[in-house]
Amino acid sequence: MTDKKRPDDLDLNEEGLLNRAKGAAEEAKGRARNAMGGLTGDGGQQLKGMGEELKGKAQQTLGKAQQKLDDVLDRNDRNINKARE
Repeated sequence: MTDKKRPDDLDLNEEGLLNRAKGAAEEAKGRARNAMGGLTGDGGQQLKGMGEELKGKAQQTLGKAQQKLDDVLDRNDRNINKARE
């Protein structure tokens, strides 16, 4: 643990996990809409589905980046504390 903790609103690991989960759900919803549009011949629904898939993938990527940043910040905090010892 560090002497100085980052503010709770910067808990990027939890926020990243939430974004990854929401993104996966959005991507799955888009895949289903895309498939349904393909089965019914509704190109508009297919396009909406593709958009939802992309939005979900982007949200998952954001979540991964948030978690990696949280790891880097935690490592940095540990290194600073170790240097102070």
